Amino acid sequence: MPNKTFNITVIGGGSGTFNVLYGLKTYHVDTLEETKNLAAIIAMTDSGGTTWEIRDKYGVLPPGDIRRAVAALAHDTWFVRDLFEYKFAWEEGVIGWNKIGNIILTALGDVRGSFEAGLDAACKMFDVRWQVLPVTLEDVHLGVRMDDGTEVIGEKFIDVSDKNDCATHNLNQNIKDAFLVWWEGNLNPRARQAILQSDVIVIGPGDFYTSIVPALLSKGIRQAFQDTHAKIVYVANIMTKKWETTHYELPDFIDNIERYSGNTLDYVLVNSGNISDELVEKYKSEEGKKPVKLKPWQDFMSRRFKIIEEDFVNESDVVRHDPIKLAKVLMDVCRD
Repeated sequence: MPNKTFNITVIGGGSGTFNVLYGLKTYHVDTLEETKNLAAIIAMTDSGGTTWEIRDKYGVLPPGDIRRAVAALAHDTWFVRDLFEYKFAWEEGVIGWNKIGNIILTALGDVRGSFEAGLDAACKMFDVRWQVLPVTLEDVHLGVRMDDGTEVIGEKFIDVSDKNDCATHNLNQNIKDAFLVWWEGNLNPRARQAILQSDVIVIGPGDFYTSIVPALLSKGIRQAFQDTHAKIVYVANIMTKKWETTHYELPDFIDNIERYSGNTLDYVLVNSGNISDELVEKYKSEEGKKPVKLKPWQDFMSRRFKIIEEDFVNESDVVRHDPIKLAKVLMDVCRD
């Protein structure tokens, strides 16, 4: 008797979404359990690093997070990832030092007449069996409003990671809410269809205000969440991020996910694995990050979602979710 098939949609951006997608794809290949449809719905507000340069100069939608999703679902993930991350560092200029993946997606979009058509061509070129979808096809940018009412526009001005010196906000202020500017960011019809057809929707993990929340801001996505029959799963962050969520504990992440998605959660995946004291201290001193704190379980007694505590950590010189550990639990959720 063949295994039951599932439609799974992963929403977010950045390395967290890469790990979820790669884990689910690998699980499918290794177990031969058929994932009927796997869709990645990717945030489209990125304006940092090389993505900013190519977006600003050529007027394209930001390819950075899309690039990672294509690599995660490609037949030969690590070859495509290495290719996409390659840069001709010896040559000056936007193209000279931009990541090849950004250039390929930009060129394909120009040749095919739209970013979406170029993305479809890239998926075919790199043997991606599933869907990689921009959450919106409009040229949206991220804005946040601080506790004192100050607004900061543009991801590169919000992100305060150690690799980004563009941030201009007051670090003593916390983010009150996030929004899109310049365009409404109407939900991509193909992304809406993926949400409606899903059995399970996975949100996160990732940088909260610059990867996860932007994917939940498009006009129409809240209605899509209301219309779907899918189970909603939030993969909780293992680490906080300087300024964005330094003060957050697990209930804060959960409350905001439900707030921005407009829906209640069915499952929350929480890491219970150990992180070495040495690595915690390194993150704290170098990046201002710390492990996400868990409040007593009594804080969740009135919630209807199920918390799944597992060792999800893949610790090397960085702290990341382990793709295979995540995939196994997510498939259990599908069958639950």
